[in-house]
Amino acid sequence: MSPPDAIISSHSERSNATRVIATLAALLIASRIWIFLRGIRAVNHLPGLRPPFHPFGLPGVLLPTTWWNVSRDLFWTLRAHLYTTNEVISIVPFLKGKPMIWVSNLDVARQIVSGGSRSSFVKPRWGTTVLLLWGMNLFAAEKDVWRKHRRVMGPAFNNELYQLVWSETVKTHREMVVSEGWEAKGSGSVSAVQGLTFKLALILIGKCAFSLSLSWDDPPRASDGGLSIQDAIRTVGETSIFRVIAPRWVLRLPLQSIQKSNTAFDSMASFMKDQVASRKLEIQDSPRKDLFSLLVKANEQEESKNKLSDNELIGNIFIMLFAGHETTANTLAATLGLLALHQDVQDEVFEEIKQVVGFDRDPDFEDYNSLNKVQSAFFEAVRLFPAGQIMVRQASEDTVIQIPNPRGEEGTRSIVVSKGQEVVVDMVGLQYNPRYHDDPTSYKPSRWHGINNDSEDFTAFSFGPRACIGRKFASTEAVGFLTMLLRDWKVIPRVDGGESEEEWGERVLQGRIIMSLGVRDVPVTFIRRE
Repeated sequence: MSPPDAIISSHSERSNATRVIATLAALLIASRIWIFLRGIRAVNHLPGLRPPFHPFGLPGVLLPTTWWNVSRDLFWTLRAHLYTTNEVISIVPFLKGKPMIWVSNLDVARQIVSGGSRSSFVKPRWGTTVLLLWGMNLFAAEKDVWRKHRRVMGPAFNNELYQLVWSETVKTHREMVVSEGWEAKGSGSVSAVQGLTFKLALILIGKCAFSLSLSWDDPPRASDGGLSIQDAIRTVGETSIFRVIAPRWVLRLPLQSIQKSNTAFDSMASFMKDQVASRKLEIQDSPRKDLFSLLVKANEQEESKNKLSDNELIGNIFIMLFAGHETTANTLAATLGLLALHQDVQDEVFEEIKQVVGFDRDPDFEDYNSLNKVQSAFFEAVRLFPAGQIMVRQASEDTVIQIPNPRGEEGTRSIVVSKGQEVVVDMVGLQYNPRYHDDPTSYKPSRWHGINNDSEDFTAFSFGPRACIGRKFASTEAVGFLTMLLRDWKVIPRVDGGESEEEWGERVLQGRIIMSLGVRDVPVTFIRRE
């Protein structure tokens, strides 16, 4: 072949390759457009966001929420803008990920999270993986399995348990004040109040769930140099999601953090198996009133067909450990930050404590129902920072739901939700919905004055038959702790430099997501009341 012929041939080959690449690119683009349009149809053309990636999938979850991408914090970062026109919107990725329907309307949410045996919506598998690390449990179960778990779990949450929670909270608060040196100095200052609230919640879970003899000054490690149960609980909570998403081989790497996680999980597994076995032996004559004992006792009294297995008992206790310490600790930190910023509310709460309890005795559990303003301060913090920030459900069959018309228009309309379609109940969006809460971004505990602990008007602990079973456990702990603390100590912001208190609030009282929704580190100072 002559040189000119070779040049022509080479040019022709490059042209063919270019055409092939262009054709493939066109087919890929056409395919993505077709998938995107199909996604739009799947969500009934609901208006909303059109990001490149699914907010809970790779790579979207690794990127921040910005004008062009949404990540797992979108419900917080975009809370002021998501539902300005519609209370039900869609998120349809145009590059990768399935379309989703997002809901901030309570009536629609009740249709999605009904919890009944005939419900058309269930939790998707990916949404329950982390909940099943130790076994099936109340939070992950569906329909008849859920009812079986609820039947056993319900009796364990009773006044005997709440009395224990209250008395141990009062005792632990006294230990905290002495150990932190506040008594001697007449004041105390912390760079992050979470250091106190997380320690408090862990100790109370240990005491009230397992009857462990824990105190504020307990060393972080056991006498043999291994992890203490407190340390193991904390480590398990912090690394659970990592263990779900990490490949198996990663868990064998000789890294200190991974080995600590492995040790914590092994310690907890051994500890909980021993606890189940020992309580079964002593259940008839045991005076213990802790959650694990009450749960095992309730299970042993069930007929064989309704009994939970040992793994299911452990699965439920693990969820209680996880949900019971991180969520309560986060919300207590938010409550103290909000009360520090709103001194008028703190003064009102203090006046109630002074009137109900006084200064000559410790509060009793019998005072709980009379401390409504203390509870309201906590409830309003739960509303502003709901720990369970989203509830994800998947349609198990084609079904029809009623959704409201755009804001300003009366009435509802029907839409079909196809089998397999994912629907997200946005708890942050629901709590910030002006339909239900006047001036929703403001801290106004007076919304809840006169509201009972179990009132359906308060939805931040979820709602309906699947509302949080630990709601009164958490509020008992919170009211007991806040009553003791605020009676004797005034909480004020610990500001930086020339920072105003309003600037402190803007900086500190922002959402932070680890496992649940909480706040950034809250620096405060405690000053003894005269």
